[in-house]
Amino acid sequence: MAKGTGKVLAQNKKAGHDYFIEETFEAGMVLQGTEIKSIRAGKVQLKDSFVRIRNGEAWISNMHISPYEQGNRFNHDPLRTRKLLLHKKQLGELVGRTKQDGYTIVPLKIYIKDGYAKLLIGVGKGKKNYDKRDDLKKKEAKREMERAFKAKNQF
Repeated sequence: MAKGTGKVLAQNKKAGHDYFIEETFEAGMVLQGTEIKSIRAGKVQLKDSFVRIRNGEAWISNMHISPYEQGNRFNHDPLRTRKLLLHKKQLGELVGRTKQDGYTIVPLKIYIKDGYAKLLIGVGKGKKNYDKRDDLKKKEAKREMERAFKAKNQF
């Protein structure tokens, strides 16, 4: 299976709008108790989450996993910091890339692969406002071309 394939449960759509994603990595997550059940139910948000490297380990913060409804006392803190599982070589690459100016690690999507929850993270550089406007113009032009092509083929 290729990177980022499987049943996608949550996606950070704003990441593509705010960053130029140059490289992606697949990471496992250390989860507690009922967190995997909430993830499988799709009750997870990546909206404001970010990845940090501390003491040679990758950690994701602000990823919201809603408490499992039937979990009662075994539930977890929805916004706790969770450890990411990466190979040592991948961690070295991430550290090297983020030391460069303007680069950051952005969570892109969560999916299930072979029964395990995986997180696709990307190394990206922040876009400026004019870059975002250029992307919107290109997207709109592409839509217009598709509409024109569709209208032409209807007759």
